[in-house]
Amino acid sequence: MTLPPLEDALLAVDNRVATLTLNRDDVRNALTGTRLIDDIVSVAEWVNRCDEVSVLVLAANGSAFSAGGNVKDMAARGGDFAGGVAEVAERYRRGIQRIPLAIQAIEVPVVAAVNGPAIGAGCDLANMADVRIASRRAKFGETFLNLGIIPGDGGAWFMQRLIGYQRAFELTLTGRIVDADEAKAIGLVLDVVEPDQLMPRTMELANRIAAQPPKATRLTKRLMKMAQRMELKDFLDLCASFQGMCHNEPEHLEALNRMLAKG
Repeated sequence: MTLPPLEDALLAVDNRVATLTLNRDDVRNALTGTRLIDDIVSVAEWVNRCDEVSVLVLAANGSAFSAGGNVKDMAARGGDFAGGVAEVAERYRRGIQRIPLAIQAIEVPVVAAVNGPAIGAGCDLANMADVRIASRRAKFGETFLNLGIIPGDGGAWFMQRLIGYQRAFELTLTGRIVDADEAKAIGLVLDVVEPDQLMPRTMELANRIAAQPPKATRLTKRLMKMAQRMELKDFLDLCASFQGMCHNEPEHLEALNRMLAKG
């Protein structure tokens, strides 16, 4: 297995679980002004080509999961935020907006291990995962309006699909930061654990998913995503086709034989 070259993140694979770790604690894992966008997109594309991976874990080194955009660059009107309307819009399209498109296209389950503050685009990055496990040190904030900007990375699209329009509206329009316990109460995260249990709990879930038949796992992830935008009749037709594929895969018979052997 050949891993993609990364600059500001780390990648490891164990037992069919790939772990992508943001590694720019010096800037609190800011997504702009670093190479993290390129790293995330590269890994997303690589996972889809790698049949030896069944789950992707998003994690982070340091005190924060991600601070989102580089506020110093914003203040200086530099980096991704320099220039007129058309220039900034084009940098968003060619820059941070590549992340939601890449993650949305990932064929395997994605689990985010949120170790600390996930703010602005960092909050949105966590929300792009299928499941979030949070340390008690985690905080979540859709804080764009506090800076006089909007969620330019698609955050408003992801959050309301997680927690509903009304709650997402309140968090986005107030820019309020919520702690890990409130995040769990409103359905933003699946579980909250002590900091030293974050990766063990995350890997427990990831390994349980990775132990499932890999081709059926990828098809099920596709079904879960497509169910959000399809009418029932069309969806059932798709399910029938996917099921026909599954019944003709060797992994189906292997799973059946394992179950029957257990009695």
